[in-house]
Amino acid sequence: MIITALFFYLFAGMCIASAIMVIAAKNPVHSVLFLILTFCNASGLFVLLGAEFLAMILVVVYVGAVAVLFLFVVMMLDVDFAELRQGFLQYLPIGALVGVIFLAELLLVVAGWTIAPSISQSIAAPTPPIASVPNTEAIGTVLYTRYIYFFQAAGLILLVAMIGAIVLTLRHREKTKRQSVADQVARTRATAIEVVKVRSGQGLS
Repeated sequence: MIITALFFYLFAGMCIASAIMVIAAKNPVHSVLFLILTFCNASGLFVLLGAEFLAMILVVVYVGAVAVLFLFVVMMLDVDFAELRQGFLQYLPIGALVGVIFLAELLLVVAGWTIAPSISQSIAAPTPPIASVPNTEAIGTVLYTRYIYFFQAAGLILLVAMIGAIVLTLRHREKTKRQSVADQVARTRATAIEVVKVRSGQGLS
């Protein structure tokens, strides 16, 4: 129990510290690296909870794909962050409002645990029991039955985000040749082939 508690405080402390550094780091590349560290420590917490499948998915999907995608997007966009910071005071009231809302929600959660500790147990019972089926099957059963609509909505949001990232990184250059599917489909034999009669001893001018 002591070793488990030590590992819990180690992973939790590193996770919180790296999460703070994600928003505190001035370099966006360093922020992405701290984000990867946050994911790794969170997967360690999942291992302590007995959710090995979630820990593996967190490392494989988020660290191996999403965080690397963030890193490449940040490097491809080449955003002038000095120019973005000039309008920081303009969006400060909106950011403060969002921060106050999140703080109120956290206080409500902590107050609920303090006033009635049994509330968290009565919200939703584990379905099905963990002892009867494997971890992966239990997650799949709950995800594709009770939370299927939320799962589909999350997929739609990720699809829109992916399309937005592609649109942001797509840059049209003047001297770059691009494919035109409509022109290729509309081509005929007369426009695609040109027969030229070349006389003997003469070349094409």
